[in-house]
Amino acid sequence: MRLIIISSTMDFSQNNLFGYIEDLQELTIIERPVRRSLKTPEEIERLTVDEELNDIERAVYLLSSGQDIQGTSVAANLPVLMRQNPAETLRRVLPKIREVLHVAGVEMQLTAAVSFLTILQEESMSIHTYSHAFLHIILQNLEHRDAGVSNAWLETLLAVVEVLPKETIRHEILNPLVSKAQLSQTLQSRLVSCKILGKLTNKFEAHIIKREILPLVKSLCQDVEYEVRSCMCRQLEHIAQGIGTELTKNVVLPELVELARDEGSSVRLAAFETLVNLLEMFDADDRSQTVLPLVKSFCEKSFKVDESILVSLSFHLGKLCNGLYGIFTPEQHLRFLEFYKKLCTLGLQQENGHNDNQMQLQTLEQEKKYVSVRKNCAYNFPAMIVFVDPKNFHLELYSTFFCLCHDPEVPVRYTMAIGLYEVAKLLDSGVYVIHKELVTLLQDDSLEVLDALINHLPEILELMTTGGENSGSESKLLTVPDLIPALTTAEQRAATSLKWRTHEKLLQKYACLPHIISSDQIYYRFLHRMLTIIMTNNVLPVQKAAARTLCIYLRYNRKQEQRHEVIQKLIEQLGQGKSYWNRLRFLDTCEFIIELFSKSFFCKYFFLPVLELTHDPVANVRMKLCYLLPKVKSTLKVPTDKHLLQQLELCIRKLLCQEKDKDVLTIVKRTVLELDRMEISVDAFQKRFYENDLLDQEKEREEQLLLEMEQLEKEKQQNEGRPASISDKMFEKKRRDSKTSSTLSKSISLSVSGSSSGASTSKEGKKSKLVRSQSFSTQALHPKYGNIDKCSNKSSATGYASSIPGMGKGSMLPFSDDSFRSRSTNPSGSAVFSSNAPLATSSRNTANSVDQKNNGTKDSQSRKMSL
Repeated sequence: MRLIIISSTMDFSQNNLFGYIEDLQELTIIERPVRRSLKTPEEIERLTVDEELNDIERAVYLLSSGQDIQGTSVAANLPVLMRQNPAETLRRVLPKIREVLHVAGVEMQLTAAVSFLTILQEESMSIHTYSHAFLHIILQNLEHRDAGVSNAWLETLLAVVEVLPKETIRHEILNPLVSKAQLSQTLQSRLVSCKILGKLTNKFEAHIIKREILPLVKSLCQDVEYEVRSCMCRQLEHIAQGIGTELTKNVVLPELVELARDEGSSVRLAAFETLVNLLEMFDADDRSQTVLPLVKSFCEKSFKVDESILVSLSFHLGKLCNGLYGIFTPEQHLRFLEFYKKLCTLGLQQENGHNDNQMQLQTLEQEKKYVSVRKNCAYNFPAMIVFVDPKNFHLELYSTFFCLCHDPEVPVRYTMAIGLYEVAKLLDSGVYVIHKELVTLLQDDSLEVLDALINHLPEILELMTTGGENSGSESKLLTVPDLIPALTTAEQRAATSLKWRTHEKLLQKYACLPHIISSDQIYYRFLHRMLTIIMTNNVLPVQKAAARTLCIYLRYNRKQEQRHEVIQKLIEQLGQGKSYWNRLRFLDTCEFIIELFSKSFFCKYFFLPVLELTHDPVANVRMKLCYLLPKVKSTLKVPTDKHLLQQLELCIRKLLCQEKDKDVLTIVKRTVLELDRMEISVDAFQKRFYENDLLDQEKEREEQLLLEMEQLEKEKQQNEGRPASISDKMFEKKRRDSKTSSTLSKSISLSVSGSSSGASTSKEGKKSKLVRSQSFSTQALHPKYGNIDKCSNKSSATGYASSIPGMGKGSMLPFSDDSFRSRSTNPSGSAVFSSNAPLATSSRNTANSVDQKNNGTKDSQSRKMSL
């Protein structure tokens, strides 16, 4: 509609006047439906209820007023009335509902059925009271003319049957069922009888079933209406489970054989599916003499006579083949395998221009059916590997596997991506055969396929690169040359799509890569990409996933120079970035570093850059920092980190004294109280911090081992002419020296190769860890062990509240306001990371203040503040 602008110089010419009239007419047309929807005074009077009525009286009044919408409201509120006043509800409201339901509409019927079921599930009354009050209402509405209403009441009845006593079921349900199942009754009545019979079988003894239920079952299996025969056929599975193997063989199996030859296709389909589901109950003779001929007949007729069974046959084929495996002759085994292969390519264009079933023209319905068949074949592919034996996979099924992974339809490839992990587990040591298909699915055009594949991507990659659990060979990564480009392509495609949840999940799964590929490959192909995502992506969950994965990459990077470069970029580009959003992400990254790294690592590189953000101009950054401060304090140990503790206290005081934002100030005061209650750990080993300290020592040991392995690799490269055994002995000696305890707590999930293994580790194993240049910890990110345990050490503040002016006695520390901002920098202004400066030692327990003053290590100097 055009916007009408009225000004002092309006043009009342004929053309403009007509334009105004048209606009007014449009407004009138828009307003008309609103006027029509208003209620008349008479309608409002009928819908008005006295406010002084209580809930029970209001419900009775609404049910008596004759308005269907009000009756529906009362039916929906019935469970609440039963909880509040059950006696009055049963005495006054329920009889009214029973009367109204006879003439109620579909909506109220459905609402009442759901409410009755809710009351049963809430168990607000005894089952005897429930059956006396509600059962007759349920039974009266079972044969409603609307099929949806009838099914709703049937579901409620079947739930009630589960808890009713046998005598009540027999008198109230089973006895009337005899007359309801007769041919003289309506079709709906007989269909309901079929479903009730399937539920009653598990409630009675075998002799009662044989005498009273099985005659009704046989009668309904021979009903004149194919819908009744089909419905009863599907209930035979439940009946067979209730009557046992002997009666199933003598009564159920003959009925199934007869129904399998029925003239109705839906009846034959129901008989086939029931036969498959009951295979375990039949002995070898029944399978070979009765079931197998029927199955062969179904397979032969599926293409020529009855294509309606193709979808069901393809879905149950895997279960069928493995269920009949023991009675197959070699010829029959080969025939069923060929039948499966034929179904896998059903509907696809062949080289000669003809389809599998020799049909030139396919309708749209046929194409959909063929896609469903191939999708079901993809679903059954792991079962068919078991059927042919994984050893024969390459010869028997690889070509079929290739076709399904390259199928033109997305649902087929999606199903293959979901089942690829099962396929990889079955192939075990021969899993490298399917590496090309893994790369193909990673580069698939559909993000749905990629999303399905990455659910088990870490497990698939581990099997692919290690060659399976039973393989003792070296890594098979060299046989997957396109894996890294495929992984990077998959991430880029997910990043450019609108499906950020897929991108987030993919980044989370990529955290497994240190266990799969080398540290250098991660550094050059993935690590910097994670930093770019943190800085440029607009979706917060994606940024956090990238930050955590980057921290894991940094955790297991094997070159000190690369680690220092990444740390410097994190501090400069995130912590000191121009965008406050980057500074917020820096705090998220620091939280992950506290979780994944040792305390000494965080204190050495990130403690002071985090405290710098107390002067951030954006209130949200300061607020997020306040929430992080308890975790920051938990990384400190006294007396080693006493000077850092003083810096933390100074920052808290500054925030309390100088903060102007009232929301931030509230968080600061709350944080002060939390910090004051914390207990700080000391260098000495304490029992109350046993597990956390032990875990932190293990992390330090791993970080120290990284330095030792890097140094050993350099020495090995420089002394290539020297015997290899010398470097092995040096590595063994350093590894033994890095151990601080002989036993570790079982709760620690981090297990490091070299530090946790025994002294009997072979030299070949040590060589391979150096030569492969992979992550030093082959179990740290193993799927079996889950994520790395969080390090949540408790710390204590030294009484912030008592030392803050106005809150108690104490004196301020003699530091200038900006003293905590400065740190060691090079002439260019960037943080200095010496390549020779060691990371945190394997044990900080031996450090003391005297050693720090005398030795003047680079570690301690990097933490000092300029005064």
